[in-house]
Amino acid sequence: MAYKVRTVANPAWLSRIFLSGAQSPMRTRGVSSILILAASLAFGATASAETLRYKWRDAEGNLHYSDSLPRNAGVLGYDVVNGQGILVKRVAPAMSPEQRQAAKEQAKLENQRQSELERQRREDQQLLAANPTEADLLNMQKDQLLTFDGQIKSVNISLESLERSLTNLLGRAAEHESAGTAVPKKLRDQIAEVRSNIDSQHAEHDRLVKERATTEAGFGAQLDHYRALRERIDNH
Repeated sequence: MAYKVRTVANPAWLSRIFLSGAQSPMRTRGVSSILILAASLAFGATASAETLRYKWRDAEGNLHYSDSLPRNAGVLGYDVVNGQGILVKRVAPAMSPEQRQAAKEQAKLENQRQSELERQRREDQQLLAANPTEADLLNMQKDQLLTFDGQIKSVNISLESLERSLTNLLGRAAEHESAGTAVPKKLRDQIAEVRSNIDSQHAEHDRLVKERATTEAGFGAQLDHYRALRERIDNH
């Protein structure tokens, strides 16, 4: 229970006693008693206001208040309140293994979300820095397609050269077979190597064509996103 008393910090009612003139021994002892009583009441009021208590619910859900905690308080969780019932600290209940696993998974998902947001932020900054205007972005998109076209053309030239080499090597192998002689191992290895290179170049050609189509299909969304970024910046 908190006591409301006159504070000693500005005891106007006491100062009048001292300013009234010389004090008799009896009166001096009376004043001393008053000072001691006032200090005791003030200290008691402060101590009462700062008294902390614990609030928790047991396994059945019943609410408890006390000056000490039960042994299983760490499992159940509890609140620390002051003399006015105001919450000072809250200790959450201990989590079960399932709850800990769920919290771990949630934290992992949140980290992934934050990483994705940071990646998108960096990409947006790079997009704006590389393309100060919308015209710059359109030119950049056009240059990307031209780069793909150049790579595809280079692969086609390489394929034509490899196919000519394979035709030549197969012709030499046919001559050995017509003559009734075995095709030399070196020639067989060359044919196998050229065929492998042709397969690799075909795969590279298909990859580039597919990547070009995917990139071009994303240009519209990229332009819309760029416009939204520019509008956000211009409105600030």
